[in-house]
Amino acid sequence: QVQLVESGGGLVQAGGSLRLSCAASGRTFSSYAMGWFRQAPGKEREFVTRISLSGIVRYYADSVKGRFTISRDNAKNTVYLQMNSLKPEDTAVYYCAADVSKALTAGYWGQGTQVTVSS
Repeated sequence: QVQLVESGGGLVQAGGSLRLSCAASGRTFSSYAMGWFRQAPGKEREFVTRISLSGIVRYYADSVKGRFTISRDNAKNTVYLQMNSLKPEDTAVYYCAADVSKALTAGYWGQGTQVTVSS
């Protein structure tokens, strides 16, 4: 079992940056692939990025490739999402997820953090 708590969301102008953090409880953090998903108003939740247990392998949705970077610190039980060159279409609730499979399903979810990008 793992519990996830996101932080770092907020309001930013287009072209700006934000860094989201996700703190995980439990001793098994390093055993899980981690990821971020997002859900915009009126839309379904979508995959953003996934990072492997070691942090070496990372996947990104085409819409964020080259702008977003996922990383993890297994010593701190934390995963990060650095978001640069933000666009209004990045506005969404961002969810941290644990035990993210290669099929992009997740076993555990955080409560979400709002990111709003103004034009």
